[in-house]
Order: sequence, then structure tokens, then C-alpha cells
Amino acid sequence: MASDDSLVQALAGGAPQRVGWFRFYFADERWEWSEQVQILHGYEPGSVTPTTDLVLSHKHPDDRHQVAATLDEMRRTHRTFSTRHRIIDTRGVTHEVVVIGDQLNDDEGRLVGTHGFYVDVTPSAAMTKAIVSAAINDIAENRAAIEQVKGMLMLIYRVDADTAFELMRWRSQETNVKLRVLAEQLILDYGALVYEEALPPRATFDHLLLTAHQRADHADTDSANSKDSANSKDSEKQ
Repeated sequence: MASDDSLVQALAGGAPQRVGWFRFYFADERWEWSEQVQILHGYEPGSVTPTTDLVLSHKHPDDRHQVAATLDEMRRTHRTFSTRHRIIDTRGVTHEVVVIGDQLNDDEGRLVGTHGFYVDVTPSAAMTKAIVSAAINDIAENRAAIEQVKGMLMLIYRVDADTAFELMRWRSQETNVKLRVLAEQLILDYGALVYEEALPPRATFDHLLLTAHQRADHADTDSANSKDSANSKDSEKQ
């Protein structure tokens, strides 16, 4: 149970703890939660070992059946998934969350589980404003692409503008890819989708969001190599 002063401050909205990762391994049904996800559920980091029963015990009674069905399907089909539901932390506080999962492969490429992230979309105006204001100051000159992707995420996941931005910012920090670069890659990815009147399944967008950094890194490397090659040729001419 939460007791540390810093944890209490985070749970009260004094620190940004709205996005965190999870992993689930099929073989032994083992869960791993990041510190942020532990805090979101009301636990002091390192004080809890998550299990499927524990995960379900925190779901809101009205949402528990839906989440249990999603977990059963995920274990059975090993497919990507996303869900929006409510959890109740150890203090009895209800949080509305978006959970998105993608396939998890080991170093040899074998499918071993699922991994993804929790986003706490519970309204928290003061905390969100502080996070967004600080981040926007850093990326003002690159705003256009980021604003475009933010709008896409708002539509896909039915979240507000601040939460969509925080989701992008978190993916940027987790993958060590610049926010602008990540946004530009997502614009390319979403723009390349082929569909008619109905949008593709949300699992398609989930996968693109969770893997955009891999394509962005590759694109950055190609761009850097091209520049180095051009500079080298210029030097030879001189």
C-alpha cells in the first residue's frame, strides 16, 4: 500500500505519472508493471508483484467482465488489443484508463507475450496543463506535425488534446526518438493505410503507434548516411 510522501504526491497529482508500460508473458502468465503503472494502481514501486487476479481485482465492477474477456482473447489468439475502462486504486479512487498492447518477441523473434502501455485519461486539468506547457516550449518550432498527429490520436482513441499530446511525448521519451521525428513518421504511416469509408481496425493504429520509433530510427539513419555521403563527395571535389 502506498505510504511514501513522494508517492502520495504523485497520486494526488503533484507529479506526472499518467503513462506507464506493462509486459505479460504467455508461458507462465507473468506480469511486469513499470513504476508508473504500480503508482497508478496505488502501490509503492517495488512493493507489488502483479498477477492476472490482481490485475482484474482493480478493474471497476462494471468493466471487469469486458476486461476479462479481452485478456482471454489476448491469451488465446496472441493478437494486439486495446481497451478503455476504469480501474480502482488501493485508496478507492477510480481512474479511467486506455490500455494498448502489442506482440512481444524475444531476441530470436519468437512471440513470447504482449507489451504496451496504460494511459490515465482521468481529467486532471492542473497536472496536464503543467506537463503540456513545459513540453510545448521545447517543440514550438515543430508544432505542425505534432498537432496533426495529436488530432489523429484524439480521433482514434477518443481522448482529449492534452492526453493525446502526453501519449506522444511519452512514446518519444520511452524510445529516445525526437517528438517531431516520431510525429512525422506517424503521419507517413497513417497516410499509407489503404481503406474506403470505414477506418481500419484500431489494432492497426495500435501497432503503428507502438512501432513507429523503429521506422523513424531507420529513416533518420538513412538520412544521416545520405548527408554524410554528400558531404564526403563535396570534400573530394574540393
